[in-house]
Amino acid sequence: MLEPAYQADVVIVGAGVAGLSAAHRLTSAGVTTAVLEAAPCVGGRMSTEKVDGFRLDRIGQLLSTAYPELRTTPGLDALVLRPFAPGVLLHSDGRHCRAVAPAAAGGARGALHAVRALASAPAKSAPRSGAPLGGAVDQARLGTALARLAMTPVERLLSRPESPAGQALTARGLPARTVDGFLRPLLAALLCDPELTTSSRCADLALRAFACGRLCLPEGGAEALPELLARTLPPGTVHTGVRVTSVSTSAVTTAEHGEIRCRAVLLATDAQAAADLLPGLRVPGFHPVTVLHHTTDEPPGTGAALLLDADRGGPVAHTAVVSAVDPSRAPAGRALITSTVLGPPPPELDTAVRMHLARLYGTSTARWETLAVHHTPAAVPAMRPPHDLRRPVRLLAGLYVCGDHRDTSTVQGALHSARRATSAILTDLGAAGSIHRSEPLPSAKAA
Repeated sequence: MLEPAYQADVVIVGAGVAGLSAAHRLTSAGVTTAVLEAAPCVGGRMSTEKVDGFRLDRIGQLLSTAYPELRTTPGLDALVLRPFAPGVLLHSDGRHCRAVAPAAAGGARGALHAVRALASAPAKSAPRSGAPLGGAVDQARLGTALARLAMTPVERLLSRPESPAGQALTARGLPARTVDGFLRPLLAALLCDPELTTSSRCADLALRAFACGRLCLPEGGAEALPELLARTLPPGTVHTGVRVTSVSTSAVTTAEHGEIRCRAVLLATDAQAAADLLPGLRVPGFHPVTVLHHTTDEPPGTGAALLLDADRGGPVAHTAVVSAVDPSRAPAGRALITSTVLGPPPPELDTAVRMHLARLYGTSTARWETLAVHHTPAAVPAMRPPHDLRRPVRLLAGLYVCGDHRDTSTVQGALHSARRATSAILTDLGAAGSIHRSEPLPSAKAA
């Protein structure tokens, strides 16, 4: 049997944002930590492909400036967020309508502002009254509802009765046009759930973040966030290309380095990988996501807006000229258009998406170049009711788990679950100081 060659207080399995942020909190408390990642690089699902000077996110989850963990997580001080234009741009019946949340409109009590602009509709067509948000009364009612969410403490939202989001929104007296024309496409973009089967509590949290802040992207691509976390950890903390085959409360076994003893183990992998190591651990359903990246030298005239399809008239749920949001994602003189398809992709995907984008942007896409198509079947954990937003992170003394499948299916949820897990670990260890001297991992075993 191999003798243990490396010891640490805590071994973290998985170098996604949850595992890396947990490592920051533990090392800041003086606890020696080793992060083991089976892939050759950190980041997990927050990865970015580089193609000819373009930076192409594989999933491209939206962030919000209202996510508290982005401000309080150690190691993210230098993170640069690039905001979209305020609110969102809705496409309905050939027109664009900008919906601006109360906070962006200048006050928590302000109504939701809708600014109409002609898109691809014939010039003789007159704008409809407030569509797709309805008339002035409907807009004011919706703005008041969002403002109320913005001022409601999170813990109070979590104590509300729970039902599928679609049912809850209808029960609150919001018109069907408002739900289907605005809230459904917005929540589809935020939660990857166009059918609104998500827990109403999770939907309320997402709408609260929309009402309080600005949607945004990390500068340089999704990978910028995990890479920043990894880069600012003490040297030798993160080890990639190390596959963990079993875990216990006091050790992990790896294919490359044998057994590594420790005082506690934190599983920070995706839900399925965690269940493979701990049979019986709950695995949620998932929302599949397909992201397509196109480029052109003549960008559409929507600027840095997030464009949603209020009519659900094609496969694209939302799209944006992301190079207008974050210029570092495309070489000079080129526009990068990123579009998201939710659910199973249709046949002839690229053709169907190009036809839909032509209607959404009101311009021909025939000369657009397809850079990449990324399909991720298990992209975002589903949060159907009943959903515990504070799923236990302490399985046993010495064995813990974190990730977006233990909280909300967002970057905020992943980071918050890591905060909860590290708090439990530090409490159970009962001491802030390290008891082990960290040593390098040995060379991989000979085949």
